[in-house]
Amino acid sequence: MGVRTSSRARTRRSTAVVVVAVVAATAVAACDTTSSESSSVSGPSSPAASAAEEPGDPNTAVAQALPDNAVDTAVGKLDGLVDSLMRSTKIPGMAVAVVHGGKSVYAKGFGVSEVGTDRKVDADTVFPLASMSKSIGSTVIAKLITDKVVGWDTPVAPNLPGFALSDLYVSQNVTIGDMYSHRSGLPDHAGDKLEELGYDRDQILARLRYMPLDPFRVTYNYTNFGVTAAAESVARKAGSDWATLSEQALYGPLGMTHTSSRFRDFEAEADRVVGHVQDGGNWVKTPQQRDPDAQSPAGGISSSVNDLTHWMAMLLGNGMYNGKQIVGEDALLPAVTPEMISSPAGSPDARAGYYGYGFNVSVTEGARTQYSHSGAFSMGAGTNFLVMPSADVAIVALSNAAPIGAVDALTGEFADIVQFGEVRHDWRTLYAHAYAEMNKPSGSLVGQQPPANPAPAQPLSTYAGTYQNDVYGPAVVREQNGKLVLALGPGGKTTHELTHWDGNTFTFTLRTENAEPGSISKVSFAGAGSAASGPSSSGAGSAASARMTVEYYDDGTSNGEFTR
Repeated sequence: MGVRTSSRARTRRSTAVVVVAVVAATAVAACDTTSSESSSVSGPSSPAASAAEEPGDPNTAVAQALPDNAVDTAVGKLDGLVDSLMRSTKIPGMAVAVVHGGKSVYAKGFGVSEVGTDRKVDADTVFPLASMSKSIGSTVIAKLITDKVVGWDTPVAPNLPGFALSDLYVSQNVTIGDMYSHRSGLPDHAGDKLEELGYDRDQILARLRYMPLDPFRVTYNYTNFGVTAAAESVARKAGSDWATLSEQALYGPLGMTHTSSRFRDFEAEADRVVGHVQDGGNWVKTPQQRDPDAQSPAGGISSSVNDLTHWMAMLLGNGMYNGKQIVGEDALLPAVTPEMISSPAGSPDARAGYYGYGFNVSVTEGARTQYSHSGAFSMGAGTNFLVMPSADVAIVALSNAAPIGAVDALTGEFADIVQFGEVRHDWRTLYAHAYAEMNKPSGSLVGQQPPANPAPAQPLSTYAGTYQNDVYGPAVVREQNGKLVLALGPGGKTTHELTHWDGNTFTFTLRTENAEPGSISKVSFAGAGSAASGPSSSGAGSAASARMTVEYYDDGTSNGEFTR
């Protein structure tokens, strides 16, 4: 996930990196793809497919020819693969589609939109796409580049008033392409925890300036709000908001009538899924649906597999759809080809993983290039698509369950069958293990028992006050009904009751998009009012030196220290 390692650098939304890492571990790239119903799209076969067969071009040559009827064979096995996967995982619902030869050749729904109901999933059922939004948003920008509104090398700052990072040179020079390839130097997942605290998009982007930077253009750190900053700058240059721009530039021209970058549009869809999480081995409706509007360009699109086949047909047509060049080839090519190493090779004989502009890019063991992306919401969405240009095929799989690697495994199996006529790798186990590692609760006290004889706390009033952190803003500690309560975020709406652990250390539990069930955060007090120095008697000067460290916010963006 990059140079910086933090307490939550393994957050589950880094599924783009999970895909590449699993692929690298097996020396073969993973599969993710999209499609629609058989009559909804048409267009030319991928030029790359014929180019790969031309002799004398080593850059497009493949090591192994496709089996006869490769795509038809793989499509014919999808029903069985999905049925087996859903029986083994008990996922409530899934939709899958495949595009080949410029049209949809498979588009089906499986299971239900919501547990406890009979609302069946079909190819028109709308799902949240999570981080697949980065790839779709990248093609929105490619359309604006085609129209000469911006370029991949256009700096972000001039079109985003007030934008700044912690380094002046980077602030002035970071480009749209830098943000979409995650090489700005911003910390891994910069801003995500601000979003869960309730800060809006503008407030989060304004706080990026307080975050430390890794080396510019040589460090890969996956950032939703870096992508969002770039997209917002493009929208403002175009004189629009991002959701409207996406509709006008891409969704409308492609006929994607059930695709939106607004959460309220998703909520208004009659045929849509709800998210599910696991509880005691069963899938249950998530207590709160994920509203990703703050990071809409990076994770806020909703769509159906039928709609997504239109988009995939455009990708396989190198920007052309229904005989019309929607996105210019020169604008699209940089997005779907390597721009940054995202997963370095682990040995001299292994393949590295790459990131383009909003797309994972990799090379399979059959020497075929492919590009893809995964998406995941801890609150109930797992998505995956993959495009293999030399086989002129793309597949997408969407689910309404917290990510456990199921959709990733399905597209991996499909790609194996296309290339080799059989499933070559145990993708289900590989991805299940990768996601299980990411799904572990965070906090150094997880699994530990409280001290049998803890040191006593100071009188609770000595800890009370308003503490400040540049990144995470004010935190108010107050005494309430004989307990300490920690309030954070705009208006202090996010509250945690603190439980005494030992001495000046307290704890709280949390379950958020960034914290898995069972996560525990320490809250440690030091300075004025702590046991080390005793209650302050010298007024505001000493009080200002009191410090509170919140373990959960001790990450790549901040040391988690709040000063009173």
